[in-house]
Amino acid sequence: MVPLCLVFWTSSAKTSLLPNQLLIVMYFCHYVHRSLIYPFLIRGGKPTPFASFILAIVFCLYNGYMQIRYLSHYAEYPACWVTHPCFIAGSVLWLVGWLVNMHSDHILRNLRKPGETGYKIPTGGMFEYVSGANFLGEITEWAGFALAGHSVHSSAFAIFTTVVLASRAVAHHKWYLAKFEDYPKSRKALIPFVF
Repeated sequence: MVPLCLVFWTSSAKTSLLPNQLLIVMYFCHYVHRSLIYPFLIRGGKPTPFASFILAIVFCLYNGYMQIRYLSHYAEYPACWVTHPCFIAGSVLWLVGWLVNMHSDHILRNLRKPGETGYKIPTGGMFEYVSGANFLGEITEWAGFALAGHSVHSSAFAIFTTVVLASRAVAHHKWYLAKFEDYPKSRKALIPFVF
């Protein structure tokens, strides 16, 4: 498949596996952290409903298969793709989103000291601007992944992630506003200064 922003690329150009490998590394960085590291860092927390757990597993297995199978067997990128502005901008966007997501998760995990109960207002990092900083980070990650990968598969994943996490961010924002009288009024749900 020819990436869309390579207008002058022809089928005779040499292809490279490096873009595929870097995109697979991005994908695995997120999910190794999310599934193998993050769960061991959480203290306490609420149990997840079984139906939600099963739906998450089904989605992650299907999406993971779709993304990795495409990148490992079908995606063809020209050798110059890793220096193309779409790949560079997408990779930087992915990295920024990944770091915002991890930092926001760190803030949320450490809201309460050991033995404390009750809810607290998250502060620091992107939480100074939005209620759903962790969601903003993940949306940014997958938007960057879609830009760097330039495929229907990565774009569909980014759109799905945006729809699901934006609705969660709005719900969290409304809950924070209802729960805390002193919740910062300037803080938005998902997009700093806008929404």
